[in-house]
Amino acid sequence: MKTSPFYKCWLGVAILCYACTVQAQQLLVPQANRHKDEPFLQRYSIRYSVDPVGVLKKVGADRNGRIQVLAESGLLTTQGGAFLNPGRLVPDRLIPYMDNMSVADFLILQKQFVYLDEKAVFSNSWAGTLHVPHPLPAASLMAAGRAFHFMVSDGRSLAFTDESQTLWRGSSPEPILAIKYESERDLFWILSSQTLFTFAPAEKRLHVVFRGKDFTAIDWLPGSTDIVLGTEDGYLRVDRSTGEQIGGIRRDLPVNRIHLVKAVNGSLWFGSPKGAFMLRGDGGFDYYYGKRWIPDNEVMDIAAGPEGSVLLLTRQGLGQICFKKMTLHEKALFLEDQVRSRHIRFGINSILQDMEPGDVSTGSLYSASNDGLWTAMYLASQAFRYAVTAEPEALQNCRESLEAMERLYTIHPLPGFPARTFERVSQLRNQESKWEWHSGTHSEWNWRGTTSSDEVIGHVFGLGVLAEVVDEADLRQTAIGLIEQLMDHIVANDFYLVGKDGQPTTWGKWNPDYVNGLPPMVGDRKLNSSNIVAMLQTAYRFTGKEIYRQKAYWLMKEQGYLKNLMRPMNAIGRAGEGSDPLAILLSESWNHSDDQMYFAGYWGLYRYAFHDSLRVKFRQAILDHWKFEKPERQATLNMFALLADPETDASDALWVLREHPLDFIRWNVANSHRNDLRFLEENPRNQTTETVLPPAERPVLRNNKNLFILDETRQNGTSEYSAADIWLLPYWMGRYLGLITPPH
Repeated sequence: MKTSPFYKCWLGVAILCYACTVQAQQLLVPQANRHKDEPFLQRYSIRYSVDPVGVLKKVGADRNGRIQVLAESGLLTTQGGAFLNPGRLVPDRLIPYMDNMSVADFLILQKQFVYLDEKAVFSNSWAGTLHVPHPLPAASLMAAGRAFHFMVSDGRSLAFTDESQTLWRGSSPEPILAIKYESERDLFWILSSQTLFTFAPAEKRLHVVFRGKDFTAIDWLPGSTDIVLGTEDGYLRVDRSTGEQIGGIRRDLPVNRIHLVKAVNGSLWFGSPKGAFMLRGDGGFDYYYGKRWIPDNEVMDIAAGPEGSVLLLTRQGLGQICFKKMTLHEKALFLEDQVRSRHIRFGINSILQDMEPGDVSTGSLYSASNDGLWTAMYLASQAFRYAVTAEPEALQNCRESLEAMERLYTIHPLPGFPARTFERVSQLRNQESKWEWHSGTHSEWNWRGTTSSDEVIGHVFGLGVLAEVVDEADLRQTAIGLIEQLMDHIVANDFYLVGKDGQPTTWGKWNPDYVNGLPPMVGDRKLNSSNIVAMLQTAYRFTGKEIYRQKAYWLMKEQGYLKNLMRPMNAIGRAGEGSDPLAILLSESWNHSDDQMYFAGYWGLYRYAFHDSLRVKFRQAILDHWKFEKPERQATLNMFALLADPETDASDALWVLREHPLDFIRWNVANSHRNDLRFLEENPRNQTTETVLPPAERPVLRNNKNLFILDETRQNGTSEYSAADIWLLPYWMGRYLGLITPPH
């Protein structure tokens, strides 16, 4: 890091002066609004694949945590398997005797496996003494009653038996789909596609309770008086005491074609051809679709698994949905490891790419167009982290990220110009690239220009945060020096970012001729005005150079930038007929990348406002914008709103931090088919549904994307986003602002 001795001396004085003002501006959320970081249940999945073994029929787990799967070829069990490390289903060889048995069904009784074959119901538990013969050679279904009595069926015939004799035989006029036992009244419930029967052992006869059509599955929650019947088009409830239907058929489900209904761990679960879903206490559903959760989407069985997990058996394997108690701080440390172990390239915060689907050990790191932006966001997260924890690891992360950002300015001869990214020449020879690359100051390195305004505002935000909150003189000196170089370049070039060709880059334009040449309703007029004022305020705050303050006032007062940035968001929209092509292009749809740019700039706009009357105006602009963003429940933007108003409701940010999956792999997901969503007509913001989906059900998206995107069909698990900017930035920012308490 090369800086002249004179500059170091002057900058050191500026840093000391600024340090005296930092504490006075420290923002803390009021005590009543702070979130106590208590454990919550974090969901994640362990997936098990399987070689072709025919149809997978059933899954269960015993008191020892042993999982078994019934396949056409016999019994399987799990081998290996951990989060992000899929296991396999393999033949179960634990009890060799079982290889000779033609198991047609099994159940869990007193937390032990009980099996059904062509001759008997039997078990390897209870010292192997359980052996109940039955008279149905083609038996394929069973349920256990009291005192080791069993009801078995071959799909038509029924037999009620104990270990000594068959106590009753009968048949159903329709194919039998399921048998369930109710212990409270000693009743077996027997379901066909059109009829729900009961069988009372004391009476030894079938009794018709309820008739309908297209039934597929049956279960109920312990203690409930309602039976839930799955159908080909939704589910319905029947009172167990009266046999009367309760209400209508519920069809506002993620998928209406129900294959399974299972009561697991106190919740109702449903299996379908397009994933599984759990009924929540609020009447909504947690939806499990795609390889983030299960090997494929046709669910064959659902059962309780070890340690409170839920087993989702599909045609191509098993998904074990696990629930781990975790605080936000513990989640942060887990995701810190995700970033450091596989997302840092030359200090740059990068995407893991070219993976074998779902296998993070096979991925590679490449340069990307927004490397500088995402690294700045990571830098800010680690600066906030260090400010609240003083952890040496966080400080070292800041140092390495800052080195990478500094190199964006030194890898070429253009003073104050930040490259988008850099790469070894040998690496570029080995990959195709549509980008324009330039030779660096060192022959082994190339760099990419065409830097955008989103890169620039990201740099100023990240470097400004570091300069403010990290009490390390050398890092502050470097960060402030880079801010000064960048802003000197922009000011000297008449508020343009000028590239290697001597021309402004496509989007690096804050000049009044460009900005005010856009119609008032075009968002870039408001955005660029807001960003450049924020950048000049930041540069002035840390360097004290009067030119930055003078230029900011000139833009705000004489060029109308204050009016531009104060324009309410409801006045932003499409350019009118007859507008020039650029204005039409910039306003044809809502730009979520622009939203990130606005809010990144709000740190410098509000926090470093020249005086309180400006800060009041800027607060108004920020909160006006937040009203438009609030439906997306975007955690990072929520934190910036909290910056302007400590009383801002931050429950959305906390919801995102809890609900975001630990898995940042870009899996294919689909939600457009769901019947439980309320879809909206086409609108300027591209908001697809009335409420945004939980992060665990939608594609993994960065902060510059529309969080109402429902589907992802192009990734299929071949890349993984870094948690650095998506999750760690809002978490550590929330810690710094006082929203989230430290761990106890």
